[in-house]
Formats: sequence, structure tokens, C-alpha cells
Amino acid sequence: MAGPAIQMREALDAEECWALLERIAASTQLRRASRLQELLYYLGKRSLKDHCESVHEQTVGVEVFGRSEGYDTSADNIVRTSVSELRKRIDAYFSAEGAGEALTMEIPRWNYVPVFKHRPVHVPALPEFPASVEPLPVEASKALGEPQADAHPNQAPRFALIATAIVAVLLGLGCLFFWSQYRIASARYESLHRSLYAWQYEPSVAGLWAPILSAKPDTDIVLADASFGLLQDINKKSFSFYDYLSHSYVNEIQKRPLSPDLHAVLNRIAVWNLGSPDEFMLARRILALDPLGQSIHVYSARNYMPVLTKRDNVILIGGRISNPWDDLFESQMNFTIKFLANESIMVVNRAPTAGEPSFYPQTDSVQYCVVSYLPNPDHNGVVMLIEGTDAEATEAAGDFLMSDDQLSSFKKLMHVDKFPYFEVLLKVSSVPGTPLTASVEAYRTYPYLH
Repeated sequence: MAGPAIQMREALDAEECWALLERIAASTQLRRASRLQELLYYLGKRSLKDHCESVHEQTVGVEVFGRSEGYDTSADNIVRTSVSELRKRIDAYFSAEGAGEALTMEIPRWNYVPVFKHRPVHVPALPEFPASVEPLPVEASKALGEPQADAHPNQAPRFALIATAIVAVLLGLGCLFFWSQYRIASARYESLHRSLYAWQYEPSVAGLWAPILSAKPDTDIVLADASFGLLQDINKKSFSFYDYLSHSYVNEIQKRPLSPDLHAVLNRIAVWNLGSPDEFMLARRILALDPLGQSIHVYSARNYMPVLTKRDNVILIGGRISNPWDDLFESQMNFTIKFLANESIMVVNRAPTAGEPSFYPQTDSVQYCVVSYLPNPDHNGVVMLIEGTDAEATEAAGDFLMSDDQLSSFKKLMHVDKFPYFEVLLKVSSVPGTPLTASVEAYRTYPYLH
């Protein structure tokens, strides 16, 4: 017989539950807590996709926190403390951002398997009316001296008026009840819409993203191919976009005079389709803007197709070395990231204005990210390129693109009311133990491209 956790999952839509879990993971409570996000997704997968009724602490420690098989859970409480913190953040989500959610999720104290429940709807009770009084038998009414119906023939119209009044009152109460239910349903819908589409109520965020997500074409998120970047790094050689598209770079690597073992390693890497966790997290935040999944689609760079760049809106995540699709738009860009032979990284400023340097080198405490917002080749959609010099810069770019305050300040800096096509170079300052801070270092606008 299935336990309560299994029964609860069967009573709810698994996709709806998983969508709730993704909104929790993308919330302000967990957005920067990557390890807790990983824990949440692991427990959610075991519950909703693997249909597990229970998960042991030691299993979580091994599969999420990298502990060795059979480690001593009494001496190492990493799982218990992390789950406890996760519970607190989930509760905080439902008290704030998720106050309008139709479902709730909790991790019970006695188990690590998440439980999903419908939020109860409080329906106002109808007022109670006294039961109708049965008429006395004729003999009893005669004994009490009550007049009989045949003695007063005009009594019938009076009863008809009373019955009509009662029906009218009941109809009025019914209308009041259904009106109150409509108000409750409307409030729930509005609350749910605000929860799912909170960004639409932030004017600057909506000003940037609504033209993308509300436009007729679909939007494609193209994730970088870390395997391609790794192969270039190992071979100390850059391959072009057309080498990548035709897969000729694989043949070129195989022709190199290398040992059989190294050839085997390179061939294995070429087959892998590796990605960056930070870029996945950014893609997930963008996907959260379209919670019903109606207009955004995710592709790996390896599986994307040139025809889609002319048909759809495109969001390219990752620098040119790992996302060669950037090559199609690099000629339009002023700020480009270069990876040098000595393994240093810098941003090249192709046409510096007065007071701007030609290069912005990355240091241990300063990183950079370039965000470009340009038209697609056929000018029937937009292309957004997000390139960071490292993972922290990419994360900061995501914060910038989702922050109403930062986007509002950027519009004021450009002296515009509506976002034009633009490029912005973000300077990211990171100090261990402190939050990332991103500031606009330089920018360009391209109103003539509209």
C-alpha cells in the first residue's frame, strides 16, 4: 500500500508540483544558495520523478554533498543542517513571494521527501434557517380553537406572499454567495498571476523582457558547449564557427601527431556535451519569466540550427570560445572578450570614447560581463548575448537583467524611456564572503538599428 507521500503525489499534477519547485529554487530565498538549490532539486526529483517514499540521510550525503559511502552521519550532520536551513527558506518563500501559490510544499520533519498540498480555500458558510414547521393535525387545531382554511378563504394569498419572500431571500443569498466566490477566485487568480509573472509588475524589467517574451517569434536560450571550449584550450588553438558547425575541428584534432591515449581522451571530450552550472542557473532564471513554458525553449550550442537565428529571438549564454554562435554577431559588437595565450582574460574596447581604456583586464577581485541587445539578422526579433569573464560575472549579469532598480538606473544613464538596442559592460567586484556588486563601466546604444 502506498504511503502518504506517494498518495499525495498521485492526487496532484506532477508537472504543476515541479513548476512550483522551480519557482522556489529561483526565488530570492534560494537564488544565491546553489548548494541548497541542488539539494532541493535532488529531493524533488526523488519525490516527483523517481516516486520514492523515503530518502535516507546517508544517501543524500553521498549524492548531494559528495560524502563517501558509509560515512558516519552521527559525526557529520551536513544533511540535517542543510535540510533544516532549506525548510526555513521554503517557509519564508510561502510567507512572501509565494503567498499567492495555489500549492504548498514542505519537507516533513520525519522524512526528506517533499510533500505537496493544495492550499485550503475558505468558503463562507451559508446562514442557517429554522426548519419549516409541520402543520398540526386537523383534530389538534380544532381542539386548540385555531381557524381552519375553509373558514378563511383569503389566507392562501398571504401564504403565497410569504413563500415568494422566502424564495427572494434565498435567491439573494445565493447571488451573494456566488459573488463572494467570484471575488475569492478573482483574488486568487490575481495573486497567482502576480506570483508567476512578478516581473510584469516591475516597469523596467517588463520594459526589457516583455518585447522579447510577448513577441510573435519564440525565444531560444542557447547554452555554451564547454566541451568545445575545453578542446580549444587543450589544443592551444581556436576554431571558427564554421569549423564548429561542420564538425571539421574533430577531424583536425584527430590528424594531430599525438599519443593514442591522448587521442582517446580528446575523442571522448569531443563526444561529451558539457555545460556550466552557472550558465544553467542563469537559463533557469530566464525560464522562470515564462512559467507555463509557452514561448521559451532551451538548446545546447551543439544542437542549435542557423535557420532559428533568423526566425526566433535568441539568448546566447557564454563567451565565444565555448559558444561559437557569438561569431554571427561579434562584428556588430564594440565590447568583446578575449582569452589570451598566457591564460589571462580581458575585454577589448574596439572604439574607445574619451576617457575609456582600450582594454579591461580581469583581476582576482574584478571581473567583467558584456550584455548585448541587438536585432537578429532579419530584424524580426532580437538577440541577447551574455558573456562573462568567469562564472561570478555571468551570475552578476543575471542579477542585473532581473533587477528593476539596476535596469531603471541604466535607462536614466542612457537618457531613454524605452530600451534601445544597446551594449553594456558591467564591472563585477567580488570579495570572498560578500555579495557580488555590478556597476555599469561603459555602454553603447544603437537606436539607428530599429
